Amino acid sequence: MDTVSFVVFVIGVALLFLLVRSVRKKKTPAVKQTLPANYPELLQENVLFYQKLNKEQQQEFNERVAHFVEEVRITGVKTTVTPLDMVLTAASAVIPTFNFTHWEYPNLNEVLIYPGTFSEAYELDGNNKNILGMVGNGPMQHVMILSQSALRLGFSNKTDKENTAIHEFVHLLDKADGAVDGVPEALLKHAYVLPWIHLVHKNIAAIEKGDSDINVYGATNEAEFLAVVAEYFFERPALLQQKHPELYEMMNRMFRGKKVNG
Repeated sequence: MDTVSFVVFVIGVALLFLLVRSVRKKKTPAVKQTLPANYPELLQENVLFYQKLNKEQQQEFNERVAHFVEEVRITGVKTTVTPLDMVLTAASAVIPTFNFTHWEYPNLNEVLIYPGTFSEAYELDGNNKNILGMVGNGPMQHVMILSQSALRLGFSNKTDKENTAIHEFVHLLDKADGAVDGVPEALLKHAYVLPWIHLVHKNIAAIEKGDSDINVYGATNEAEFLAVVAEYFFERPALLQQKHPELYEMMNRMFRGKKVNG
């Protein structure tokens, strides 16, 4: 083999390697997932956030839901994932990122739907089954686990301040900068980081004293506070604005600011 042929051969091998690597890294469901034809109707019937959008925004939301289902597997574990479960899971992913153009979840490949609560070891049997949702770590990296009953309840109860699936997707947003620490650098401009941290500590102290209507789980740490208040913001925005105007304003800056590239 002469020098030119050898160079061509090496380049060809390198290109083939890059192509195979790209295909392997591409994030697509192992089994083709199909949204029901009436999924916009399911959104209209079940998702309050969607109901408040105008027609143009609803069309964009529809496209984002469809894209999520194309990119992320939604798998039932000892339960059947219904069309509604698929739609609610995708909606939970889109809601906190809706004001960010072309947002992707690079740290998520699959959502596992469990029938009910589970343990921190991801087990359905045995004791200590008190988990409703979790972002996986270690061998479960790039996986989210959601309780099917909690997923549905988060959208069926229109008067509470809780939504487990949105809570977990906010954790993923927080994790986008490499750390689940309650300071989502992907959403929060640098100038607002210190004011946000001050607000977090101030409100955690109020929760611990019993002087707040924010879920006590928000006092666990800064990351849980962010996720809990985000639930409140998306479920009952008017009430959050009334009860906690500073938090509401900061949530607005994070989630409803000017659209930027995600």
